[in-house]
Amino acid sequence: MITRSIENEVLEGLAYLPAVAILGPRQVGKTTLVNTIKTRLEKPSVYLDLEYFADRDKLLIAPDLYFQEHENETVILDEIQRMPELFPLLRSMIDRNRQPGRFILLGSASPDLLRQSSETLAGRILYLELQPIHYREVANHPYQQHWLRGGFPNALLAPTDKAASLWFRGFVQTYIERDLPALGLTASPDTMRNMLRMLTNVQGGLLNYTDLSDSLNVSQPTVKTYINFLESAFLIRRLQPYFANVSKRLIKAPKLFFRDTGLLHHLMGIQDLEGLQGNIGLVNSWEGYVIQQIIANLRSDVDPYFYRTKDKAELDLVLVQNTKVKLTVEIKYGSTPTVSRGNTSAIDDLGAALNLIVTPQADDYWYRSNLRVCNIGTVWQYLNNEGLLAEN
Repeated sequence: MITRSIENEVLEGLAYLPAVAILGPRQVGKTTLVNTIKTRLEKPSVYLDLEYFADRDKLLIAPDLYFQEHENETVILDEIQRMPELFPLLRSMIDRNRQPGRFILLGSASPDLLRQSSETLAGRILYLELQPIHYREVANHPYQQHWLRGGFPNALLAPTDKAASLWFRGFVQTYIERDLPALGLTASPDTMRNMLRMLTNVQGGLLNYTDLSDSLNVSQPTVKTYINFLESAFLIRRLQPYFANVSKRLIKAPKLFFRDTGLLHHLMGIQDLEGLQGNIGLVNSWEGYVIQQIIANLRSDVDPYFYRTKDKAELDLVLVQNTKVKLTVEIKYGSTPTVSRGNTSAIDDLGAALNLIVTPQADDYWYRSNLRVCNIGTVWQYLNNEGLLAEN
Protein backbone atom coordinates (compact mmCIF):
# COMPACT_ATOMS: atom_id res chain seq x y z
CA MET A 1 0.00 0.00 0.00
CA ILE A 2 1.37 3.40 -1.02
CA THR A 3 0.42 6.19 1.36
CA ARG A 4 -0.95 9.14 -0.61
CA SER A 5 0.25 12.58 0.41
CA ILE A 6 -3.20 14.23 0.39
CA GLU A 7 -4.62 11.79 2.96
CA ASN A 8 -4.14 14.12 5.92
CA GLU A 9 -5.46 17.10 3.93
CA VAL A 10 -8.68 15.19 3.20
CA LEU A 11 -9.12 14.39 6.89
CA GLU A 12 -8.45 18.00 7.89
CA GLY A 13 -11.07 19.16 5.40
CA LEU A 14 -13.63 16.67 6.71
CA ALA A 15 -13.00 17.82 10.28
CA TYR A 16 -14.13 21.34 9.37
CA LEU A 17 -16.26 21.36 6.20
CA PRO A 18 -19.45 19.45 5.35
CA ALA A 19 -18.05 18.05 2.10
CA VAL A 20 -14.74 17.19 0.47
CA ALA A 21 -14.42 16.35 -3.23
CA ILE A 22 -11.49 14.24 -4.43
CA LEU A 23 -11.07 14.66 -8.18
CA GLY A 24 -8.73 12.90 -10.54
CA PRO A 25 -8.54 10.69 -13.62
CA ARG A 26 -9.97 7.20 -13.65
CA GLN A 27 -7.79 4.49 -12.08
CA VAL A 28 -5.60 6.98 -10.22
CA GLY A 29 -6.50 5.48 -6.82
CA LYS A 30 -9.41 7.59 -5.53
CA THR A 31 -11.44 4.62 -4.29
CA THR A 32 -8.39 3.01 -2.67
CA LEU A 33 -7.61 6.29 -0.94
CA VAL A 34 -11.13 6.68 0.46
CA ASN A 35 -11.15 3.08 1.69
CA THR A 36 -8.02 3.92 3.68
CA ILE A 37 -9.50 7.18 4.96
CA LYS A 38 -12.69 5.44 6.14
CA THR A 39 -10.72 3.72 8.89
CA ARG A 40 -9.61 7.11 10.25
CA LEU A 41 -12.97 8.92 10.22
CA GLU A 42 -14.52 9.98 13.52
CA LYS A 43 -17.92 8.51 12.58
CA PRO A 44 -19.26 5.57 10.53
CA SER A 45 -19.46 5.81 6.75
CA VAL A 46 -21.55 4.44 3.93
CA TYR A 47 -20.19 4.00 0.40
CA LEU A 48 -22.17 4.23 -2.86
CA ASP A 49 -20.65 3.58 -6.28
CA LEU A 50 -22.85 5.51 -8.70
CA GLU A 51 -21.71 3.35 -11.61
CA TYR A 52 -23.17 0.29 -9.82
CA PHE A 53 -26.89 -0.08 -10.58
CA ALA A 54 -27.86 -1.28 -7.11
CA ASP A 55 -26.23 1.77 -5.51
CA ARG A 56 -27.73 4.18 -8.05
CA ASP A 57 -31.16 2.71 -7.40
CA LYS A 58 -30.91 3.74 -3.75
CA LEU A 59 -30.88 7.38 -4.86
CA LEU A 60 -33.31 7.33 -7.78
CA ILE A 61 -36.68 7.59 -6.01
CA ALA A 62 -36.14 9.38 -2.70
CA PRO A 63 -32.50 10.42 -2.32
CA ASP A 64 -33.45 12.98 0.33
CA LEU A 65 -34.80 10.21 2.58
CA TYR A 66 -31.64 8.18 2.05
CA PHE A 67 -29.40 11.09 3.06
CA GLN A 68 -31.59 11.88 6.08
CA GLU A 69 -31.38 8.26 7.19
CA HIS A 70 -27.57 8.48 7.07
CA GLU A 71 -27.15 12.06 8.31
CA ASN A 72 -24.96 10.92 11.22
CA GLU A 73 -22.62 9.06 8.90
CA THR A 74 -20.17 10.17 6.23
CA VAL A 75 -21.79 9.39 2.88
CA ILE A 76 -19.22 8.58 0.17
CA LEU A 77 -20.47 9.07 -3.39
CA ASP A 78 -18.08 7.57 -5.95
CA GLU A 79 -18.25 8.64 -9.62
CA ILE A 80 -20.41 11.63 -8.68
CA GLN A 81 -20.32 12.87 -12.29
CA ARG A 82 -22.84 10.11 -13.09
CA MET A 83 -25.55 11.91 -11.06
CA PRO A 84 -24.85 15.67 -11.20
CA GLU A 85 -28.53 16.30 -10.42
CA LEU A 86 -27.69 15.46 -6.80
CA PHE A 87 -25.79 18.72 -6.20
CA PRO A 88 -28.81 20.92 -5.33
CA LEU A 89 -30.04 18.22 -2.96
CA LEU A 90 -26.61 17.94 -1.30
CA ARG A 91 -26.69 21.68 -0.68
CA SER A 92 -30.13 21.37 0.88
CA MET A 93 -29.07 18.45 3.08
CA ILE A 94 -25.97 20.32 4.26
CA ASP A 95 -27.90 23.50 5.03
CA ARG A 96 -30.55 21.58 7.00
CA ASN A 97 -27.91 19.90 9.14
CA ARG A 98 -24.55 21.57 8.74
CA GLN A 99 -21.94 19.40 10.38
CA PRO A 100 -18.39 18.48 9.35
CA GLY A 101 -17.69 15.42 7.26
CA ARG A 102 -21.15 14.72 5.88
CA PHE A 103 -20.09 13.90 2.32
CA ILE A 104 -17.05 12.70 0.39
CA LEU A 105 -17.45 13.06 -3.37
CA LEU A 106 -15.19 11.19 -5.78
CA GLY A 107 -15.19 11.94 -9.46
CA SER A 108 -13.52 12.47 -12.79
CA ALA A 109 -14.04 16.14 -13.49
CA SER A 110 -15.65 17.75 -16.51
CA PRO A 111 -16.20 21.46 -17.15
CA ASP A 112 -19.93 21.12 -16.44
CA LEU A 113 -19.35 19.11 -13.26
CA LEU A 114 -16.91 21.64 -11.86
CA ARG A 115 -19.19 24.55 -12.73
CA GLN A 116 -22.32 22.94 -11.30
CA SER A 117 -20.73 21.75 -8.09
CA SER A 118 -18.79 24.95 -7.41
CA GLU A 119 -21.89 27.11 -7.95
CA THR A 120 -24.17 24.87 -5.90
CA LEU A 121 -21.86 23.97 -3.02
CA ALA A 122 -19.88 27.21 -2.69
CA GLY A 123 -18.63 27.64 0.87
CA ARG A 124 -19.56 24.08 1.77
CA ILE A 125 -16.92 22.01 -0.03
CA LEU A 126 -13.16 21.60 -0.38
CA TYR A 127 -11.80 20.41 -3.74
CA LEU A 128 -8.65 18.29 -3.77
CA GLU A 129 -6.95 16.70 -6.75
CA LEU A 130 -5.49 13.22 -6.46
CA GLN A 131 -2.50 13.26 -8.79
CA PRO A 132 -0.91 10.11 -10.20
CA ILE A 133 1.50 8.65 -7.63
CA HIS A 134 4.37 11.12 -7.42
CA TYR A 135 8.08 10.81 -6.66
CA ARG A 136 7.92 11.61 -2.96
CA GLU A 137 5.27 8.92 -2.43
CA VAL A 138 7.59 6.25 -3.87
CA ALA A 139 11.02 7.64 -3.02
CA ASN A 140 12.31 4.10 -2.50
CA HIS A 141 11.29 3.22 -6.08
CA PRO A 142 13.86 3.63 -8.88
CA TYR A 143 13.06 6.95 -10.54
CA GLN A 144 13.70 5.38 -13.95
CA GLN A 145 10.79 2.97 -13.55
CA HIS A 146 8.53 5.71 -12.19
CA TRP A 147 9.44 7.93 -15.12
CA LEU A 148 8.87 5.13 -17.64
CA ARG A 149 5.56 3.81 -16.26
CA GLY A 150 4.16 6.97 -14.67
CA GLY A 151 2.02 7.17 -11.55
CA PHE A 152 -1.14 5.19 -12.30
CA PRO A 153 -0.99 2.46 -9.62
CA ASN A 154 -1.84 -0.46 -11.92
CA ALA A 155 0.92 0.53 -14.34
CA LEU A 156 3.58 1.52 -11.81
CA LEU A 157 3.13 -1.62 -9.73
CA ALA A 158 2.70 -4.04 -12.64
CA PRO A 159 5.02 -7.09 -12.44
CA THR A 160 6.61 -6.34 -15.85
CA ASP A 161 6.87 -3.51 -18.37
CA LYS A 162 4.80 -5.65 -20.76
CA ALA A 163 2.02 -5.95 -18.17
CA ALA A 164 2.08 -2.17 -17.65
CA SER A 165 1.79 -1.65 -21.42
CA LEU A 166 -1.20 -4.02 -21.63
CA TRP A 167 -2.91 -2.14 -18.80
CA PHE A 168 -2.43 1.19 -20.60
CA ARG A 169 -3.94 -0.28 -23.78
CA GLY A 170 -7.18 -1.03 -21.96
CA PHE A 171 -7.09 2.25 -20.05
CA VAL A 172 -6.77 4.38 -23.19
CA GLN A 173 -9.49 2.45 -25.01
CA THR A 174 -11.90 2.82 -22.09
CA TYR A 175 -11.14 6.50 -21.61
CA ILE A 176 -11.62 7.33 -25.28
CA GLU A 177 -14.66 5.15 -25.97
CA ARG A 178 -16.56 5.51 -22.69
CA ASP A 179 -15.26 7.97 -20.11
CA LEU A 180 -14.69 11.11 -22.20
CA PRO A 181 -18.08 10.76 -23.97
CA ALA A 182 -19.70 10.27 -20.55
CA LEU A 183 -18.17 13.60 -19.49
CA GLY A 184 -19.82 15.27 -22.48
CA LEU A 185 -17.15 15.10 -25.19
CA THR A 186 -18.74 14.68 -28.63
CA ALA A 187 -15.57 13.85 -30.60
CA SER A 188 -15.40 10.44 -32.22
CA PRO A 189 -13.00 7.87 -30.69
CA ASP A 190 -10.87 7.92 -33.86
CA THR A 191 -10.53 11.70 -33.69
CA MET A 192 -9.45 11.57 -30.05
CA ARG A 193 -6.92 8.81 -30.73
CA ASN A 194 -5.40 10.89 -33.50
CA MET A 195 -5.37 13.98 -31.32
CA LEU A 196 -3.69 12.25 -28.39
CA ARG A 197 -0.99 10.88 -30.69
CA MET A 198 -0.46 14.35 -32.18
CA LEU A 199 -0.16 15.84 -28.71
CA THR A 200 2.74 13.49 -27.91
CA ASN A 201 4.70 15.50 -30.49
CA VAL A 202 3.77 18.72 -28.67
CA GLN A 203 5.05 17.47 -25.28
CA GLY A 204 7.14 20.25 -23.78
CA GLY A 205 6.43 22.54 -26.75
CA LEU A 206 4.24 25.55 -27.38
CA LEU A 207 0.62 24.72 -28.06
CA ASN A 208 -0.40 25.82 -31.56
CA TYR A 209 -4.14 25.44 -32.12
CA THR A 210 -3.83 26.25 -35.82
CA ASP A 211 -1.47 23.34 -36.49
CA LEU A 212 -3.72 20.93 -34.62
CA SER A 213 -6.80 22.26 -36.39
CA ASP A 214 -5.21 21.76 -39.79
CA SER A 215 -3.94 18.28 -38.96
CA LEU A 216 -7.29 17.09 -37.58
CA ASN A 217 -9.34 18.94 -40.20
CA VAL A 218 -11.57 20.52 -37.55
CA SER A 219 -12.06 24.15 -36.52
CA GLN A 220 -9.86 25.90 -33.97
CA PRO A 221 -12.76 26.36 -31.53
CA THR A 222 -13.37 22.60 -31.73
CA VAL A 223 -9.70 21.88 -31.03
CA LYS A 224 -9.82 24.18 -28.00
CA THR A 225 -12.92 22.36 -26.76
CA TYR A 226 -11.11 19.03 -27.05
CA ILE A 227 -8.06 20.41 -25.24
CA ASN A 228 -10.28 21.81 -22.48
CA PHE A 229 -11.85 18.39 -21.97
CA LEU A 230 -8.51 16.58 -21.84
CA GLU A 231 -7.27 19.10 -19.29
CA SER A 232 -10.47 18.87 -17.23
CA ALA A 233 -10.08 15.09 -17.26
CA PHE A 234 -6.55 15.55 -15.80
CA LEU A 235 -4.78 13.94 -18.76
CA ILE A 236 -2.83 17.00 -19.95
CA ARG A 237 -1.59 20.28 -18.51
CA ARG A 238 -1.29 23.67 -20.14
CA LEU A 239 1.56 25.48 -18.42
CA GLN A 240 1.07 29.22 -18.83
CA PRO A 241 3.84 31.73 -19.56
CA TYR A 242 4.97 34.13 -16.85
CA PHE A 243 4.77 37.81 -17.74
CA ALA A 244 7.44 39.53 -15.70
CA ASN A 245 8.31 42.62 -17.68
CA VAL A 246 5.96 44.44 -20.06
CA SER A 247 8.96 45.81 -21.97
CA LYS A 248 10.02 42.28 -22.97
CA ARG A 249 8.69 40.60 -26.09
CA LEU A 250 7.18 37.55 -24.41
CA ILE A 251 5.83 34.29 -25.75
CA LYS A 252 2.09 34.15 -25.00
CA ALA A 253 1.20 30.57 -25.98
CA PRO A 254 1.06 27.91 -23.22
CA LYS A 255 3.28 24.85 -23.20
CA LEU A 256 1.62 21.44 -23.21
CA PHE A 257 2.52 18.40 -21.13
CA PHE A 258 0.99 15.02 -20.49
CA ARG A 259 0.56 14.83 -16.73
CA ASP A 260 1.55 11.18 -16.65
CA THR A 261 4.66 10.09 -18.53
CA GLY A 262 3.50 6.47 -18.49
CA LEU A 263 0.51 7.47 -20.62
CA LEU A 264 2.76 9.61 -22.83
CA HIS A 265 5.16 6.72 -23.39
CA HIS A 266 2.35 4.29 -24.17
CA LEU A 267 0.95 6.63 -26.83
CA MET A 268 4.49 6.98 -28.26
CA GLY A 269 4.89 3.19 -28.46
CA ILE A 270 7.63 3.11 -25.78
CA GLN A 271 7.48 -0.05 -23.66
CA ASP A 272 10.80 -0.18 -21.79
CA LEU A 273 13.74 1.96 -20.69
CA GLU A 274 15.82 0.98 -23.69
CA GLY A 275 13.07 2.21 -26.00
CA LEU A 276 12.81 5.44 -24.01
CA GLN A 277 16.56 6.08 -24.09
CA GLY A 278 16.61 5.76 -27.87
CA ASN A 279 13.54 7.88 -28.55
CA ILE A 280 13.73 11.36 -30.03
CA GLY A 281 11.25 12.55 -27.40
CA LEU A 282 13.52 11.62 -24.47
CA VAL A 283 14.44 15.16 -23.38
CA ASN A 284 10.88 16.50 -23.60
CA SER A 285 9.62 13.48 -21.69
CA TRP A 286 12.15 14.12 -18.91
CA GLU A 287 11.15 17.78 -18.76
CA GLY A 288 7.48 16.84 -18.41
CA TYR A 289 8.27 14.25 -15.75
CA VAL A 290 10.19 16.68 -13.56
CA ILE A 291 7.57 19.42 -13.97
CA GLN A 292 4.76 17.05 -12.98
CA GLN A 293 6.64 15.80 -9.90
CA ILE A 294 7.36 19.34 -8.72
CA ILE A 295 3.85 20.71 -9.37
CA ALA A 296 2.26 17.71 -7.63
CA ASN A 297 4.19 18.63 -4.48
CA LEU A 298 3.71 22.40 -4.36
CA ARG A 299 1.78 24.27 -1.69
CA SER A 300 -1.61 25.46 -2.85
CA ASP A 301 -0.48 29.12 -2.79
CA VAL A 302 2.36 28.53 -5.28
CA ASP A 303 1.67 29.07 -8.98
CA PRO A 304 3.81 27.42 -11.67
CA TYR A 305 4.70 29.02 -15.01
CA PHE A 306 7.40 28.87 -17.67
CA TYR A 307 9.32 31.86 -19.02
CA ARG A 308 10.29 32.54 -22.60
CA THR A 309 10.88 35.70 -24.61
CA LYS A 310 11.15 36.15 -28.33
CA ASP A 311 14.82 36.98 -27.72
CA LYS A 312 15.38 33.35 -26.59
CA ALA A 313 15.55 33.99 -22.83
CA GLU A 314 13.89 30.96 -21.26
CA LEU A 315 13.44 28.82 -18.15
CA ASP A 316 11.37 25.66 -17.87
CA LEU A 317 9.61 26.38 -14.58
CA VAL A 318 8.99 29.57 -12.61
CA LEU A 319 7.46 29.23 -9.13
CA VAL A 320 5.57 32.30 -7.92
CA GLN A 321 4.28 32.84 -4.38
CA ASN A 322 2.45 36.00 -3.31
CA THR A 323 3.23 37.58 -6.71
CA LYS A 324 6.97 37.08 -6.16
CA VAL A 325 9.23 34.78 -8.14
CA LYS A 326 10.62 32.54 -5.40
CA LEU A 327 12.56 29.98 -7.44
CA THR A 328 13.20 28.98 -11.04
CA VAL A 329 14.02 25.59 -12.54
CA GLU A 330 15.82 24.62 -15.71
CA ILE A 331 15.56 20.92 -16.52
CA LYS A 332 18.47 19.15 -18.18
CA TYR A 333 19.02 15.53 -19.17
CA GLY A 334 22.65 14.73 -18.41
CA SER A 335 25.14 14.72 -15.54
CA THR A 336 27.21 17.67 -16.76
CA PRO A 337 24.62 20.31 -17.64
CA THR A 338 25.48 23.55 -19.36
CA VAL A 339 23.64 26.85 -19.10
CA SER A 340 22.69 28.69 -22.27
CA ARG A 341 22.85 32.43 -22.79
CA GLY A 342 19.05 32.38 -22.84
CA ASN A 343 18.94 30.70 -19.41
CA THR A 344 21.31 33.31 -17.98
CA SER A 345 19.27 36.15 -19.46
CA ALA A 346 16.05 34.72 -18.00
CA ILE A 347 17.61 34.32 -14.56
CA ASP A 348 18.66 37.97 -14.70
CA ASP A 349 15.17 39.03 -15.85
CA LEU A 350 13.34 37.23 -13.05
CA GLY A 351 15.72 37.96 -10.17
CA ALA A 352 14.98 34.89 -8.02
CA ALA A 353 17.35 34.37 -5.11
CA LEU A 354 17.73 30.69 -5.98
CA ASN A 355 17.70 29.00 -9.38
CA LEU A 356 18.03 25.27 -9.94
CA ILE A 357 19.20 22.99 -12.70
CA VAL A 358 17.49 19.62 -12.18
CA THR A 359 19.15 16.54 -13.68
CA PRO A 360 18.47 12.80 -13.38
CA GLN A 361 21.37 12.05 -11.03
CA ALA A 362 24.15 14.65 -11.08
CA ASP A 363 25.82 15.53 -7.78
CA ASP A 364 24.70 18.76 -6.12
CA TYR A 365 27.03 21.72 -6.61
CA TRP A 366 26.95 25.49 -7.17
CA TYR A 367 27.17 26.35 -10.87
CA ARG A 368 27.42 30.01 -9.88
CA SER A 369 26.43 32.01 -6.82
CA ASN A 370 22.66 31.95 -7.44
CA LEU A 371 22.44 28.79 -9.58
CA ARG A 372 22.67 25.28 -8.16
CA VAL A 373 22.75 21.92 -9.90
CA CYS A 374 20.76 19.15 -8.19
CA ASN A 375 18.97 15.93 -9.12
CA ILE A 376 15.46 14.52 -8.93
CA GLY A 377 16.19 13.04 -5.51
CA THR A 378 17.53 16.23 -3.89
CA VAL A 379 15.42 19.00 -5.47
CA TRP A 380 12.88 18.66 -2.64
CA GLN A 381 15.17 20.09 0.04
CA TYR A 382 15.56 23.34 -1.93
CA LEU A 383 11.83 23.62 -2.53
CA ASN A 384 11.25 23.03 1.16
CA ASN A 385 13.87 25.59 2.21
CA GLU A 386 12.06 28.21 0.13
CA GLY A 387 8.68 27.36 1.72
CA LEU A 388 7.21 26.01 -1.52
CA LEU A 389 6.76 22.35 -0.68
CA ALA A 390 3.48 20.87 0.53
CA GLU A 391 3.55 18.57 3.53
CA ASN A 392 3.92 14.91 2.62
